[in-house]
This record gives sequence, structure tokens and C-alpha cells, in this order.
Amino acid sequence: MFQNAAIIGVGQSAYTRRPEPGQTALHFMRDAVVAALDDARLNAKDIQGMAVASFSLAPDSAVDLAWKLGLSLRWLAQDTNGGSAGMSMLGNALRAVETGTAETVLILGGDATGLAGYAKVAANYNTATQKHLSPLGHGGPNGVYALVASRQIKKYGLEKSDYGHIAIAQREWAAKNPYAVYRAPLTMDEYLAAPLVADPLSRYDCVPVVAGAQAIIVARPDRAPKGRPGVRVRAHRASYNYDNQEGDGLQTGISTFASELWQEAGVRPDDIDVASIYDDYPTMVLAQSSDLGLIPGNDLARFCRVTIGERRFPMNTWGGMLSAGQPGGHAGGLNGISEAVLQCQHRAGERQVKAARLAVTTGYGMTMYRYGGTAAAAILERVE
Repeated sequence: MFQNAAIIGVGQSAYTRRPEPGQTALHFMRDAVVAALDDARLNAKDIQGMAVASFSLAPDSAVDLAWKLGLSLRWLAQDTNGGSAGMSMLGNALRAVETGTAETVLILGGDATGLAGYAKVAANYNTATQKHLSPLGHGGPNGVYALVASRQIKKYGLEKSDYGHIAIAQREWAAKNPYAVYRAPLTMDEYLAAPLVADPLSRYDCVPVVAGAQAIIVARPDRAPKGRPGVRVRAHRASYNYDNQEGDGLQTGISTFASELWQEAGVRPDDIDVASIYDDYPTMVLAQSSDLGLIPGNDLARFCRVTIGERRFPMNTWGGMLSAGQPGGHAGGLNGISEAVLQCQHRAGERQVKAARLAVTTGYGMTMYRYGGTAAAAILERVE
């Protein structure tokens, strides 16, 4: 448990599907930083460390971004671990504050590639994609996760509508989030009638890429604004390349550390009030939730139909990336952390979960050849 480090502020830029000409990632990152500093009631001079993740920085790097933001730092990191980058940066920032390396750390992620730019990134994501998948015309990760979804459907006896329960529930949460890019209600008929992208995945199974940025500030708990609780991390774990791409993709690296995570946190899956599960695809929401032990008996169908579809268990209460948007793969994982913080601080507005105190949040990504190679998770707690 991190006793001397907590999340004390969060900030977000506007999200948009189509950035204006000349509108770069730096514009969105600036807005997110300003919002996070204002939320934590700090100024730029208070920031001693920064961790950043973005597809859009090149040819600049983290130190160039620090210069453009006017930050003078004693600790600096740049993470490239895809959807788990946010969680990885959180872990490193917590340790930096806990050890006194930096008293206040800004975690920042954002992108503004545009749809054409993202397609270029997807086609050249790594050498495995570049040399072995792109020549097949795979069209990015959608084709890869279509295969994972097909295996999941067969193994667990799922129906297409089961994924629909996740998409529909998250759209209901998104309706209460002014930052979400898709807020209109989604019906099961609309979900099932949506055009296929890569069978069995259709439009609402695939995360929409947006331009935008998210920021989090980590500091000592006593630096939290007066009268507002900080959010402490009771446990944090990560896994990288846990099975050398030799499995079926239906488990993630979370399966290797879940029991340690819960043991260190001193809580159980059924104690959780809110879950933020990295949702580039509903398929992977189920895989991570199963690995975490959130699905009793690994009954994925019942989880979709009853826990989510009927009971509306509070998962991805900002709408998830499926409705709110994904600001680049590297930066996307910060969305769920920020929402968990707001829920634990009881600042989530219309979407607030009553008396929320404990949250679990995950990151998953870096599709290597067949599925993601990185995964991370944390248990967050309201500090009274």
C-alpha cells in the first residue's frame, strides 16, 4: 500500500473525433494540464516530475514537452506501453513520490492523430504488425480482436447480444458525461443492426479514436485541496509479455497477479464499488474482468446479461472509451483512473455511485501479433 502518495487532482481536455486543422496534441495536453493543476489547486512551479504517453510527440520527446509546458523537473518518464501506459505511469509516479524523488508528479497522456494518422500508426505499430499483419490487409487491431472474440464466444457460449449489454450500459453512463463523444441512447436493436467491422465485431464493439488528453497529479496525501479526500492506491501490479503470445488471448497478464493484488489491497472483488476496465473491445472487458475475479464461476454470459444488463453494475461509469472515446492507445488508460478518482471523491456528478469508496482500474494493450502483451491493475481507495 502506498501510504505517502495519493492522487490529488485530475484534468481533461475536450474530446473530438475530428480535430481542427492545426490543432495538435500539445493543444489538448495543455488544456488537460491546466485543468489538473486547477483541480489540485497547484501551479506549474509545484510540479517536480512528469510522466507522459502519446503517439503524437515525435519527433519531440518528454523533455521537449516539459519545455513547451514550462515545467522544470527532477524526475521525467515517457511510457510506450499502449493501453497499460496510464497504469504503468501511475505506478512509477507513486513510487517517485513515496521515495521522495519528486514531491508532486504530473501524469499526462494525449493524442491528436486524426483518423488517417491513427491508421498509419496501426499499420506500423511494431515490426510484427508491419511485416506480418499489414501485408494481409488486417486493418489494424480490429481484425486481431475479431479472432479473440470468436474464440471467446465459442469457449463461453456467448451470443452477440451479450457484448451488446456492455456497449448499451456504458452508453447510458456516457449520457451523463459531458465529455463523451457519443451520448445518444443505444438500443439492442441498433447494436445488433450495426455494420460489421471484422466479424463478429461490429461498429459499437470497436473503440472510437478521438483527439484529446487526460492528466492526473500524484503527491503526498496532505497536498490534497482542503476539504477534499485524496485517493490512495492500496495495491498496484503489472505484467509484460506474460505468455509470449502462445495462448488464446482469452486471459491477460492480470491472471498472473490478481491474487497478489487483492491480497495486498486487503479487499475482495465483491468489495469493489466501481470498476474501470480498459475497454478497447467488450471482449477484453470480459477477459480482464474474469482475470480479476469479478465474474463468479467465469460465467461470462450471466455477467453480461444479469450483472451488467439487468443490475447495471457500475463499470466504466464515464461511458468507457467505447462511448466517451479513446485519446490514443497510450493515453487511453488514464480515462479509467481519472473516473475512479472522481467516483471515490464523490465528484462524478449525475453518474456518481452512492457512497463509492473502493475502485479497481485496469490497463491493457500493446497488441504484438495475436493480442495485447501488457496489462496492469490497481485498487484505489478514498482517503478519509
